Amino acid sequence: MTSEGYGAKSIQVLEGLDPVRKRPGMYIGGTSIEGLHHLVWEVINNSIDESIAGYCNTISLRLLPDNTVEIADNGRGIPVEIHPQTKKSSLETVMTILHAGGKFGGSGYKISGGLHGVGISVVNALSEWTRAEICREGKVYAQEYERGKPLSKLKEIGTSRKTGTTISFRPDPQIFPEIRFEWKKILDYVRWQAYLTKNVKISLFDERNKQEKGIKRYAFSFDAGIVSFVHFLNRSQEVKHKYPIYIYKELDSFIVEASIQYTSGYKEHLYSFANNIYNPEGGTHVTGFKTALTRVLNDYAKKHSFLKEKEGTFSSEDLREGLTAVLSVKLTDPQFEGQTKAKLGNSEIRGVVSSAVAEGLGDYLESHPAEAKSIIEKCLLTVRARLAARAAKDAVLRKGALEGMTLPGKLADCSSRKAEDSEVFIVEGDSAGGSAKQGRDRRNQAILPLRGKLVNVEKTTLDKVVKSDTLKPIIIALGAGIGETFDISRLRYHKVIIMADADVDGAHIRTLLLTFFYRYYEPLIQGGFIYIAQPPLYRLQKGKTVKFVFTEEEKIQTLKGFGLKESQLQEVSDENGEGGDPQETIGGINIQRYKGLGEMNPNLLWETTMDPKTRTMLRVTIEDAQEADRMFEILMGKEVAQEKVSFKLTQEKVKNL
Repeated sequence: MTSEGYGAKSIQVLEGLDPVRKRPGMYIGGTSIEGLHHLVWEVINNSIDESIAGYCNTISLRLLPDNTVEIADNGRGIPVEIHPQTKKSSLETVMTILHAGGKFGGSGYKISGGLHGVGISVVNALSEWTRAEICREGKVYAQEYERGKPLSKLKEIGTSRKTGTTISFRPDPQIFPEIRFEWKKILDYVRWQAYLTKNVKISLFDERNKQEKGIKRYAFSFDAGIVSFVHFLNRSQEVKHKYPIYIYKELDSFIVEASIQYTSGYKEHLYSFANNIYNPEGGTHVTGFKTALTRVLNDYAKKHSFLKEKEGTFSSEDLREGLTAVLSVKLTDPQFEGQTKAKLGNSEIRGVVSSAVAEGLGDYLESHPAEAKSIIEKCLLTVRARLAARAAKDAVLRKGALEGMTLPGKLADCSSRKAEDSEVFIVEGDSAGGSAKQGRDRRNQAILPLRGKLVNVEKTTLDKVVKSDTLKPIIIALGAGIGETFDISRLRYHKVIIMADADVDGAHIRTLLLTFFYRYYEPLIQGGFIYIAQPPLYRLQKGKTVKFVFTEEEKIQTLKGFGLKESQLQEVSDENGEGGDPQETIGGINIQRYKGLGEMNPNLLWETTMDPKTRTMLRVTIEDAQEADRMFEILMGKEVAQEKVSFKLTQEKVKNL
C-alpha cells in the first residue's frame, strides 16, 4: 500500500498542550502504575491503528534499561512535511500539540482507537525525554524532545527502503512517583491487541536485565482473531460446544465481530472493544449485544418448546451465566467516556450490534441444532438453579439466618460505628484470634476468628453458603447482605482484612476466602475494601537493633546489612524448617522464624501486623479479571490439588493504613 492521502493536510490542530503536565490524570487516568502503563497503550495503539488501516503487519515493543520503552512499526510513518497551519513539521505538530492528529475525519484513518489526538503528545509531555524516528519516502528522520519540548528541529539522518515509526520514551519521575513496567501486564494487553487485529505480528522484548538473565522474548499473531481469544479464555474450562460461535457483519461504516462460547462455569466473561480499545465498563455496543442474546435465545427456546410455562422466560442474567464472549466493533467516530475510554457512548452502534448478533446467532442455532440444544440446556439449568436457590435462600432467611440476627458471638466488635473508620480482621484459628483480640485497638478494630472447615464456594450453592457455620458469621458481620440482598452502603467495615499464617495452610485459607469474596462480594474487591495482612516471617536482632522482615529476600538483604558474610549466609537454616518458632544465632545475629500468628504475643502482633502506623498490608485488586478468575477455577477445580498450586492475585502493597 502507498502513503497516498496521508500527509500534512491529514493532521488537524485543535488546541495546545499546556494542561497535560499540570493535570495528567485528565489524560491518562492518574499517575499510578495504571497511568504509567497507559503511556505504553497510547503509543502501541497508534501502531495498531496503522495495522487496522492496512499499512502495518509487524510491531515490536522493547523494555530497555533505565525505564525506557521503544515501540516500532512498519506502517507509513508519521508525516514529516511542514504543516500548513502550525508552520512546523507535521511530526513536531503531532508530538507537541494537544488534539493534533490524523484521526479527526481527515483522510489519514477511517477507523482508529484514537479519539482526541492526545495520545502521542501526552506521552511526550509526561516523559523525561522522547525520541521519534520516521522512515518515510526513502528517508529517515529523527527528532528528540525533553518533557514535551523539542530539543532541535526535525533532522534527516539517513536513507531507508523501509517505512515506519519508532517511538522511544522514558517516563518522567517528576510526574510518576513509581516507574515500574510490569511484563505480565504488557504481555496481556498486547495479547489482546493481537487477538483483535488479524494479520499483525507483535513481538515483545524485555531487555532490562539482559546482562544477568538474558532477554525475555514473546510474539503474538493469531489468524483466527477473536475466536482464538475465546479459546484462550476458556482454555481451563469445560465447554458446552466445542467451537466458539463467530459472527461478522459490515454495515455502512460499522464492523461488528463477536465470538461466543458457553462453559459449565457460573461466571460471565464478556470482553468488549471499540476500535481495539478495551471498554471495561461496556457501553452501547454491549447493550445491543445483550439485547440480541436475550431475544434470540428466548425465541429459539420457545419455538422448540424447551421452556416450561412455570419457568417463564430466560432473563438476561440467566443467559450470561457461563458465557464467554468477545465483542469487537469498529466505527469511524467513536465517542468514549473519558480519555481512558472505559465506556463507549455511540447510540447508533446499539442497533447495529443488536441486528448483527441477532442475525448471526439465529443462523447458528438453526444450523447447529445439537450445539443449540446444549446451550439452551445450560441456560435451563441456570434458570432452575436460580429458582431453587431463591426458594431455599428465602426459606433460610425466613428462619432468621441473616436478617434480624445479632452479630456473631465470636466477633469481638469495635466501638466505632463509622464504617469508614472501622476494620475487621478475619483471623485463622482461636489462638491467633485471642492474641489479636488482646492486641487490637478496640476503638476501630474488630476481630472475627474462623472456626471449622471453610466451604468451597465454587462447588456450593448460595443457600448452603448462607447456612455455612464458617461463612455465615462473615456475612452477618459485614452487614451488607449477599446475593440479591447485597447493598454495599450497609457495609459495616471499610477494611476487611484477611489475617492467616504465612504457610501452606494459611495460603489455602486465604484462597478460599478470596474465592468467597470474588464470587459473592466482587464490588468489595473492586472498591478496594479487601486486604491481606502481612505478618513478619522473621525477627532479626543484632545488639539493640531489631528488624522484622516479611520475605526471604528481605531477610538476606537485612542480614547483609547487619554485616553477615556470604559464607555465614550459607549457614542460615532453610525457611521451611520443621518445628515451631525456631531460633538460631549466626555471627552475633539472632534469627527468629515465626511459624504462625498464634506464636506471637498480643504486643508483638500489634506492633508488626495490626498497628496502622507500622504495618504493611496488601490491598487486593482485580486488574485482570480473566487471569484472576482462571486462577480461582484452577485452584477450586477437581483436577488440581489446591495445596500444590501457588495462588497469586494482583496485590498492591499499602503502608500505614
